Amino acid sequence: MKGDRESARPPVIMVHGAFCGGWAFDAFREPFEAAGHPVLTPDLAGRGGGSRAAASMTDFAAGVAELVRAQAEAPILVGHSLGGLVAQLAAAKAPVRGLILLAPSAPWGVAGGSVEEAVSAVSLYALGPYWLQAIEPDYTIARTYSFDRLAKADRKAVFARMAPESGRALWETLNWWLDPFMTTMVSPRRIAAPVLGIAGGRDLVHPPATVLRTVERLGGELQVFEPMSHWLLSEPGWEEVAEACLSWIGRLERLSAA
Repeated sequence: MKGDRESARPPVIMVHGAFCGGWAFDAFREPFEAAGHPVLTPDLAGRGGGSRAAASMTDFAAGVAELVRAQAEAPILVGHSLGGLVAQLAAAKAPVRGLILLAPSAPWGVAGGSVEEAVSAVSLYALGPYWLQAIEPDYTIARTYSFDRLAKADRKAVFARMAPESGRALWETLNWWLDPFMTTMVSPRRIAAPVLGIAGGRDLVHPPATVLRTVERLGGELQVFEPMSHWLLSEPGWEEVAEACLSWIGRLERLSAA
């Protein structure tokens, strides 16, 4: 029994981004499972019959925090894009062993530094009070900014699985400075776990400079994969990203065992 406990790897919970579901990690999860980690890829609140339009980032984070607390041991929490912000909020509510942020959306107080980030923060206002709506995914935007390094057939296949997103959650994330409730505020003092941030050098959605500011607030480290864009989960080079995550987790395990 002792040997089994020593050989067991911590569970890994992977949190998807906007317009996606747990399916986004279909490929990315495989190296983690091959390394012996139990992997969970939940769908965020609002995707299982609840109203997506009404879901808040607080709802998303509460659901992930509940899943974290349900594990027999503190898990590694991995979040991509908007899911990276959800992961930060959840890690402030429930103890995790490590926090990996893949091109994460920035928390309250961290401003983007690129034109593309500024445009995304205001573009949805063309829809009117979009925070009261479920927002449909836009293929042109996804192709240009997220799936720009995917082959056409792969791009089409991924987009076909995307679903409407909570306008409220998008507003809380993209326009945090207008949110009087500071919904996406993440207190670094509430997260005791080590943090790894990963950014694509060609990512226009959450570029390395913004990811660095997010990670620095949490006392974490940043790795930049220069040729990569935003869809770190399955665009060319994703295997190296997964290996970097596993290497970092292995380092945490060795330190805790020392």
